Amino acid sequence: MKKILLIGNPNVGKSVIFSRLTGVHVIASNYPGTTVEFTKGYMRIGGEKAEVIDVPGNYTLEPTSKAEEVATEMIDRFVEEEDNSDIIGINIVDATNIERNLNLTLQLIKKGIPLVVCLNFWDETKHTGIHIDTEKLEKTLGVPVVPTCGITGEGIKELVTRLKEAKISIFQFKDEERWGKIGKIVDEVQKLTHRHHTILERIGDASIHPITGIPIAIIILFLAFKIIRFIGESLIGYVFEPLFENLWAPLMLKLSSLLGSSGFIHNILIGKLIDGGIDFVESMGLLTTGLFVPFAMVLPYIFAFYLILSFLEDSGYLPRLGVLVDTLMHKLGLHGLSIVSMLLGIGCNVPGSLATRILETKRERFIAATIMAIAIPCMAQIAMVVGLVGNYGANALALVFGTLFIVWVILGVLLNFILKGESPEIFVEIPPYRFPYPLALLKKLWMRVLWFLKEAVPYVLLGVLIVNILYALHIIEFIGRIAAPVVTGILGLPKDAIGALVVGFLRKDVAVGMLVPLGLKMNQMVIASVVLTMYFPCVATFAILIKELGIKDMIKSALIMIVSTLIVGGILNLIL
Repeated sequence: MKKILLIGNPNVGKSVIFSRLTGVHVIASNYPGTTVEFTKGYMRIGGEKAEVIDVPGNYTLEPTSKAEEVATEMIDRFVEEEDNSDIIGINIVDATNIERNLNLTLQLIKKGIPLVVCLNFWDETKHTGIHIDTEKLEKTLGVPVVPTCGITGEGIKELVTRLKEAKISIFQFKDEERWGKIGKIVDEVQKLTHRHHTILERIGDASIHPITGIPIAIIILFLAFKIIRFIGESLIGYVFEPLFENLWAPLMLKLSSLLGSSGFIHNILIGKLIDGGIDFVESMGLLTTGLFVPFAMVLPYIFAFYLILSFLEDSGYLPRLGVLVDTLMHKLGLHGLSIVSMLLGIGCNVPGSLATRILETKRERFIAATIMAIAIPCMAQIAMVVGLVGNYGANALALVFGTLFIVWVILGVLLNFILKGESPEIFVEIPPYRFPYPLALLKKLWMRVLWFLKEAVPYVLLGVLIVNILYALHIIEFIGRIAAPVVTGILGLPKDAIGALVVGFLRKDVAVGMLVPLGLKMNQMVIASVVLTMYFPCVATFAILIKELGIKDMIKSALIMIVSTLIVGGILNLIL
């Protein structure tokens, strides 16, 4: 089977071209031995099935980051293992910036890969006063060159048609001459003409400048979370709750009757009946709360969050946000791009932890992972906190999230002061604003939602099962007696909150839901929500952090979590 490698710099539209070439069914997986993800799908060339592999974005085959190491290793492996007739490289090039992109192109030519060069964003060259002689460029490079616009589909048919013309170029040069050759090529094939700034370029400039960029960022993030909440609440109120209440609840009541309405098995599967019926939050059965929490309470918010995040990614706003917050993040020992980890952490702490890989030093990764695990609640937990603490009004929500933000800043500043080392300057290309390609956005959304369901649902079910067993065996009561001085004395919470703290290690959202039957006052619900966020990451995040930080640093991070939780919880108990 032929293998087609999509290779190119970050932000050159590879995912859009990938979506144009492949069908709906794509596979996202981590490269063996790493947490760097790549995607593959399938297409047909002249009736023959071919595998399309979206190689992680890289600027060079002389890697400077983990993603570039993986990209280079993938290319090397395919070149070594495959016959030249079975491998095709499509080098996606940003037509508005060919000078930088041709560095990778010439390295691929030197590697001896049968190549087709795809000049993407061809439509933007017309708006930016760039004129490229594609015939001359093709003749110079010695491989087919095809202009495309991934968003509109322009040129994609020609790209597929010319894949059979992919060939190894005989354009040869010495490595030390590479940039000189690039300069000469650009001078020969590209002409620039004067033009005025477009509206999008003016907006792009404004969104980076601090005076205008900060208000723009506040507005965009405010609107983003308003939209997320609107979509999430609408899906819950009009789709999922009616489905569970009208269709699933009657079935569970029939099963409850068959099981005798009580007993060990009944409590495991159905949970406790509340006023003779099923309460999907309080019953705590595998088939009731265990399914309701991930599907009806959390999934709508996850769907909405990743939809908006994917839009911000593909539109080109996130790199601008990274540049804008760079000064603040440096106060925390990080650089601006670490904001991406924090935003991903809001969706789920696991991808947030994995995203710390984009940071260059071990010190940066430790600080980012630690303050994220402590002070950034995942969307599942946010959904539960909004649903429960929100009953006490906006002030209660402001106390929870305001406290967490203050903790995030103070901990970052302290860790930056205590841990020796420097924070490298930000190095990121800022792409022009573009309207995202809907199919690529939906594919990304589908893969993220599917990943959440695979990761979340088993842990929710496991959490509910373990808690039910611990309650049945009176182990929760035993742990409660031991921890009572801390929980009731320092934090001011009832002993029964121990169960929620135990489950918090498995799933934070389920743990917050377990606070409902305890009848907590507003101040107790605020403290409990903050403590559940801070004291320890869920087991999935914990496992990832051990892999990312190592056991020694994870122990340090865990100690910081426990100490800071007791201090903050104690202060809140005194104040409130």
